[in-house]
Amino acid sequence: MKNVLLSGAAALVLAAGGGWWLSGQTGKPTESSGVIDLPGAANAQEASDAPAEEIDTSSIVEMTLGEESAPVKIVEYASFTCPHCANFHENQFKQLKSEYIDAGKVHFTYRDVYFDRYGLWASMVARCGGEERFFGITEMIYDQQKDWIGDGQDPVAISERLRKIGKVAGLDDAELDTCLNDADKAKTLVAWFQENAEADDVNSTPTLVINGETHSNMSYDELKAMIDEQLAE
Repeated sequence: MKNVLLSGAAALVLAAGGGWWLSGQTGKPTESSGVIDLPGAANAQEASDAPAEEIDTSSIVEMTLGEESAPVKIVEYASFTCPHCANFHENQFKQLKSEYIDAGKVHFTYRDVYFDRYGLWASMVARCGGEERFFGITEMIYDQQKDWIGDGQDPVAISERLRKIGKVAGLDDAELDTCLNDADKAKTLVAWFQENAEADDVNSTPTLVINGETHSNMSYDELKAMIDEQLAE
């Protein structure tokens, strides 16, 4: 699965120039291992001149919540086009935030996974609001996941629905144009994702890394038990 995950990211449309994010064909999405697969992404040509390992990813900002000094560190790997990730954010994440993150017991980091170009676009809209707005826009994107993806066959309609989410969150057209047409940022985000996925052995989404140990998706009761065990040590 990981090889598919990483090779799929390498196939994203990353050509520079206005409208690069609208090029390529699309196909009807199908769900596999919790991921909406968009065949058109695999048909896109990679336009990066440098391999992922040669791209400097130090400019990418980690999106985090909670006290940095919290005893439990949780990293979530998720894709905006993953139905299981949307479910996680509707359920487990809200409980996690209320009971542990806001209480200073957990420091939480969100990291993007790019299975397809639509997930990349969504990430660029979420990041367009900066650190202060990121998690608010993220919640909106997950809450409206089925609506903005639709049948997955019209990239222009998908991009417009994502832009609408960004505008409701307070971004204007100029800001969204700048963010969505930043090809260098897109290439860097994909390279950053590939580095992280390799380092943490990410094979599916959502994946949770709890105090350095990688785990697949789990119920809130299982997650709570694991956190409490870490807090008791």
